[in-house]
Amino acid sequence: MERILILNGPNLNLLGSREPSVYGPRSFEDYFEELRGMFPSIVLEYSQSNLEGELIDAIQRADGRVKGVVLNAGGFTHTSVALRDAIAAAKVPVVEVHISNLLAREPFRHTSITGGVCIGSIMGLGLDGYRSAISHLLQRG
Repeated sequence: MERILILNGPNLNLLGSREPSVYGPRSFEDYFEELRGMFPSIVLEYSQSNLEGELIDAIQRADGRVKGVVLNAGGFTHTSVALRDAIAAAKVPVVEVHISNLLAREPFRHTSITGGVCIGSIMGLGLDGYRSAISHLLQRG
């Protein structure tokens, strides 16, 4: 059975309570159960960490074990060269997802350090961006 890993970075454990006008009113855990229902024929794994090194470790462990990674690196998107290097070194495809449209937010959020080494980026679609990323990974050969 195919596996997809969803990795959420810093502060995404606060979805549903943190800035609902930007991120929406739902927790990721609730949405994750909905995603599982949308993709019953695959194994969806989920991990969230506020620690850069744990995200790097998860990407390294995913290599060769999952079909792809859906990554919302949160604030590390704009700051983490180490996370970018981990993605670049991995053989597993990574799709970057952002719930909000980064280009419509503060200027410091307009640049993604990690996006350039991902196979694609999805932003501004709310939680539905995760579904789109999973669908894309499954369609790849």
